[in-house]
Amino acid sequence: MRRLVLLLAVLVLAPGCARTTVGGSPVAQSPLDAESPFGQEGSTDPSASEEPDPETAPIDGEVQGVCAKLKWTDLPYPGAKAETPPTQINYDSTFEQSCRWTTKIDNVEVGVSLRFREGKQITIERTTGDWDVKGRKVSYLDRSSEEGVEPSCVLVVPYDGGGLGIIIIDSSGKFGTVCDQGRKVAEVMIDRETS
Repeated sequence: MRRLVLLLAVLVLAPGCARTTVGGSPVAQSPLDAESPFGQEGSTDPSASEEPDPETAPIDGEVQGVCAKLKWTDLPYPGAKAETPPTQINYDSTFEQSCRWTTKIDNVEVGVSLRFREGKQITIERTTGDWDVKGRKVSYLDRSSEEGVEPSCVLVVPYDGGGLGIIIIDSSGKFGTVCDQGRKVAEVMIDRETS
């Protein structure tokens, strides 16, 4: 009887959950420039969640803190030396630290970005699941099959008294799944947290 009631509830609710179509034209975006999936603590301005344009975003200061802990050689992408700096640093003013490593593989832009918030964990609105990585809960959102979004994985982990956000974008399909790449970055960052 309970199964019948549950089945009827699902059948009644399913039509209300159907996708709706929104009119309009798609807007071209720069590669790896997507709406930030991370929660904006205390922000009520919807534009505050948008990632800055990488073409005009500032690249200033020295690579230090969280951004200095990850090296090109930690990433699966070929050709870079460990001492090569990130592609961009300090480009997202909504976080205390931000950095990005991007490169082209067969004319497809792939990359990793990190964001660090001091004193507060970073959240994502919805998750696909959680992993235990070296004793830490790493929550992730696999966006590799979502329409209209670059194949990507968003991960968050408590880190150094605050929160670390990791985004992997890779539509090349040459380096394993995007979330496996993100998990490896999380492992590297956790290993180097106190160094």
